[in-house]
Amino acid sequence: MKVKYKYSQQQLNKSNLFNFEKQFSQRISGILAKMVISKTCFLSKKPTTYLLLSFIGIITGFLSSCSTDSSGKVRPSILPSPTVNEPQNQSSRPLTPTAEDNNFVVEVVEKVEPAVVQINTSRTIRSEVPQLPDAFNDPFFRRFFGEALPTQPQERVVRGLGSGFIIDPNGRILTNAHVVNDADTVTVSFSDGRTVEGKVLGKDSVSDVAVVQIPGKNLPTVEIANSDFIKPGQWAVAIGNPLGLQQTVTVGVISAINRSINLSTRPSSYIQTDAAINPGNSGGPLLNARGQVIGVNTAIIQGAEGIGFAIPIDTAQRIAQQLITQGKVEYPYLGIQMLTLTPEVKQRINNYPNSNVRISADRGVLIVRVVPGSPAARIGLRPGDVIQTINNQPVTTSEEVQQIIEKNGLNNNLQIQVLRNGQNLLFTVKPESLPSPNNTQS
Repeated sequence: MKVKYKYSQQQLNKSNLFNFEKQFSQRISGILAKMVISKTCFLSKKPTTYLLLSFIGIITGFLSSCSTDSSGKVRPSILPSPTVNEPQNQSSRPLTPTAEDNNFVVEVVEKVEPAVVQINTSRTIRSEVPQLPDAFNDPFFRRFFGEALPTQPQERVVRGLGSGFIIDPNGRILTNAHVVNDADTVTVSFSDGRTVEGKVLGKDSVSDVAVVQIPGKNLPTVEIANSDFIKPGQWAVAIGNPLGLQQTVTVGVISAINRSINLSTRPSSYIQTDAAINPGNSGGPLLNARGQVIGVNTAIIQGAEGIGFAIPIDTAQRIAQQLITQGKVEYPYLGIQMLTLTPEVKQRINNYPNSNVRISADRGVLIVRVVPGSPAARIGLRPGDVIQTINNQPVTTSEEVQQIIEKNGLNNNLQIQVLRNGQNLLFTVKPESLPSPNNTQS
């Protein structure tokens, strides 16, 4: 190799940061005696630890350093950059991963990735379009030609993308209902490149859970955790196909649990995480540090960063089982609208001049409306009743009531204790099946 530049021994000594500091120290006494400089520059030296940081430190040091000549004037020093020697063992470092390269995330991905799939869908939308030019579709022309304009059928194909994960070795995949909603074709792709056709076994738009069946046996599956034991602050790993980028891994924490948001017609409880979730992640697994599924990624808040939501896996599994065995989901229904009782709510109701209801309870769940003909109406529950306990379990939020009712199911009685005008009353009710998915009552 040819050497492009050569330096004299004196220049090489100046290029050495240590020798420069030594020369600077020898002359500092003369500078202090004359006191002709208006400011003092300090040069700090730090040991080189990392290659990138060492270059940054050298550049910063040169930009901030000062030197003096024999006249005592201060002038910036211009020195060639010293060579940074790489560690002796850098070239001999093996290219294969070592122990320090791996962490729990790597182990989680290696464990779960074969069971995470990409789901591609397509559906055909048919519509009637006017045969006349667009100008004649203007309301001005419709006044003269009327609404009976000649039309012709038109078709367009809409494609969708989502994620899912295998819960059964015989090819059952858990995903979101909105991923496969109204799909004509469903194609499932594995991380190794295999692609198979899938069939929607069932979907529930209320909970946003769906099950897809693919052919196969002894397929890799995920391990399911108990989502009742997750806590805010625990690790969260999301694997999916955001924007078509297959098998993307993001890491965060559990930001909150039992988060109540109206993502569908029926309020439910969600896991909140700051692990990045983007379009295409829907239906993919949210995992704990052991690689167990704790939730199904389902939604984000538009325009926000680090706020994503997942359906707790216990809820998703229960709904998936009903879809597999019954083809539909039946929700227990009492026929009440509820509101968590707070001091502000209590004060507003009691101060309302035209209200016959007076709230004496300080906490509980306020019944706002009772649907006529519903199970709650038949047993005598009224608006203004404050629910204190259900099956001897104290409740203070409407979300807690919702969860107890859903876990109780359809065929089991509920013991509901309410406070009405200062009196404790006990009612027994058996929930019925939710009449319509559009119903928002419990």
